[in-house]
Amino acid sequence: MSAPAGSGARGGGSPRGTAPTEPGYGDALSRPYWAAAAEGRLVVQRCEACGAHQFYPRPFCLACQEEVEWVETSGRGEIYSLTINHLKLDPELEPPYYVALVRLEEGPVLLTRIVDAAGEPMSAGATIGDPVVVAWHPRADAPPLPVFTLRRG
Repeated sequence: MSAPAGSGARGGGSPRGTAPTEPGYGDALSRPYWAAAAEGRLVVQRCEACGAHQFYPRPFCLACQEEVEWVETSGRGEIYSLTINHLKLDPELEPPYYVALVRLEEGPVLLTRIVDAAGEPMSAGATIGDPVVVAWHPRADAPPLPVFTLRRG
């Protein structure tokens, strides 16, 4: 599903694959991502020519250097890599907790955290290959961050 017209994902005189310089969270390349996150949608870029999906945002397709557009993902993936963090890096996040690479069904890999169904950080019970689904970690002054919870059934 393409981003709506005027969303800055394409067109409107913007450079290839970038957003206009209107106010919003993030820079010109990441603004459509953060706008979608604020709506609870996980989006990645897809090449209009070859169909390759990519994340993090770039001004062109890494596979063929053609135009990209923003598309909504299924929000599903699997744990590609997993570790437990034991260091206090964020004053609001008590260790231990999982840090994971999640490969989305569409292909891109995201660095994220694994949380339980209540949105609380997990530090046990997940393994590489487990199916996951996106959830959202709210933030006070910024769009929410995508985190993932184990997908059962």
